[in-house]
Amino acid sequence: MSDTSPVSLVCCDVLGAAAVDGSVLERAFAEAIATQGVVTGTAAYVKAMVHFDQTRGWSPADVIRTLFPEDEIRAQAANLSFDRSFQAAVDRFGALPLPGANDALAKLAAAGTKGASSLQVGVVLPDTTSSTRWVDFDQPYLKQAFTAAGYTSSEYRIDNAQGSDATQLSDATADINLGAKILIVCPLDGPTGVAIAKLAQQKGVTLIAYDRAIFEGSKTYYVSFDNEHVGELIGSGFNACVKSWGIKSPQVFVLNGGEDTDPNAISFASGYNKIVWGQPAKTVAAGTTSSSGYKLVGENFAPGWDNTKGGTIFQQEFTAHPQINATIEANDGLANAVITDLKTAGVKPKTIPTTGQDATAQGMAWILEGYQCGSVYKAVYKEAQDAVAMATILLAGATPPQALLNGTTVDPANSSITEPASLLTPVWVTAANMESTVVKDGFDTAAQICTIAGASTSASESVP
Repeated sequence: MSDTSPVSLVCCDVLGAAAVDGSVLERAFAEAIATQGVVTGTAAYVKAMVHFDQTRGWSPADVIRTLFPEDEIRAQAANLSFDRSFQAAVDRFGALPLPGANDALAKLAAAGTKGASSLQVGVVLPDTTSSTRWVDFDQPYLKQAFTAAGYTSSEYRIDNAQGSDATQLSDATADINLGAKILIVCPLDGPTGVAIAKLAQQKGVTLIAYDRAIFEGSKTYYVSFDNEHVGELIGSGFNACVKSWGIKSPQVFVLNGGEDTDPNAISFASGYNKIVWGQPAKTVAAGTTSSSGYKLVGENFAPGWDNTKGGTIFQQEFTAHPQINATIEANDGLANAVITDLKTAGVKPKTIPTTGQDATAQGMAWILEGYQCGSVYKAVYKEAQDAVAMATILLAGATPPQALLNGTTVDPANSSITEPASLLTPVWVTAANMESTVVKDGFDTAAQICTIAGASTSASESVP
């Protein structure tokens, strides 16, 4: 190839040519779809492998995407697995470049990327199970915020770790290697967040901890809601509910969030424990009584915010202590698990209070049906907008204004550790203000809520 030859477009298909073993692609594809439940011995597997044979020459991403046409998250997860399996095969069997290939590709790459935009901001969300918000709200709101701020699609990337620590670290590493100057990360857990923060620090990348704090690094910022205030709203809402529902001699069980993985869960607990028990602490001893005459039967936490485990914990506690007649839950997912157990036990509406946060459509329905007192609404679109605004300002080398960087967050495990933060104000939602908050904002539609709760229930509570 001549250095002076004009080139408009070059397409290089090198996938598969690098691997010595001809079955490598097929094995990598099988391993990728297996991560999404399509396993050998099933009709779905046979159909997928036939599709694989019929689409040889396509890019792996396109082949996989056609298998999961309405689930981009699963498709991305499977494609990531394919890349890893294929790379592992190349590492095992080796690859030899064609003579002159490396030099030619280097020249093409230099010419093709001259003047092009590179990745500026990488976003890594945690999972799809701890809350519906990550897929239904955060991802689309972040995309809208980037677009509104003038970013092109090549200047930002949004990934979901699918509940895998290794995947989240891998996604963050990939973003940095692609040139990202800013990472926006909601960590799956503390250790993963710290590992990402150390990597970012090492590579000179600024980190914005999104929704869940990461207390590591000298260039780490935090964008979220005032988490202790979230807990305070839960506590105040619980107290009001106990009174309005006429609960006599409340015997309380508290189901905390994932305190083993998420420092926010500790802040939530500190908030509602301060309001309910007068103790701004992570835990309160069983047998504690309040000035309002409550007694704490016990407390526990749902490991990793796992709703199923949380439901099992409550079911065992309720079986052992049937006198429990009031509960506090850290989010709507845990409240839903508890309510499911209560309804199975024949408990009627407005008999045993539950609480939550995230203002899910299911949570709103339980409020209308009289099983949940309320939920903390966190306007995620504002959180997404603040994160993108902060990233944009930091990319420009400027200092975020005080109106945006309006506070600090404190490490619940060590009060001497703080970091600058943008903290938004949450709202406690009940049947009284549901229409003017979550419905008005389009966070939950009236149709979604009423489909779950039933039209008659919604009408009686004036949800249009």
